[in-house]
Amino acid sequence: MKRLLLLIAVFAISTSAFAQIEAPVKWAYAAKRISPTEAVVFIRATIEPEWHIYSLNQKDGGPVKTSFTFPASKDYVLVGKASEPTPATKFEKAFGIDVSYFEKTVTFQQKIKLKTPGATVVKGSLEYMTCNDRKCLPPDDVDFSVPINAK
Repeated sequence: MKRLLLLIAVFAISTSAFAQIEAPVKWAYAAKRISPTEAVVFIRATIEPEWHIYSLNQKDGGPVKTSFTFPASKDYVLVGKASEPTPATKFEKAFGIDVSYFEKTVTFQQKIKLKTPGATVVKGSLEYMTCNDRKCLPPDDVDFSVPINAK
């Protein structure tokens, strides 16, 4: 009996050692000053083939939409909301609604107004959900920071 339990334990450990965490989306960040008092933060998702992420404007009742959170800062304020290119849209049976999504790559933008002329760092977090034709992964939260150089 002890041998059987030991064998089961060894099998379970060896099987889980080969399991891989799926991470089909990679994020990159950059910023560009467009004037002495304004900058644009770029948040780019590179998405593996057959996977997609959802629009900032995805309607409720479906997948988790991509969203960005920027905590208050003494160095800058947000100008408007984050923007995105035009997403693809299709009816998705799993959710029973039209969904708006991106494949391959997408770059989101957030304009900011700088309160000080020097360099600063824009910090924030994003939440997104990724799916393919067979499954969806749980929503993920990612923290980021983007340096903005002095002009």
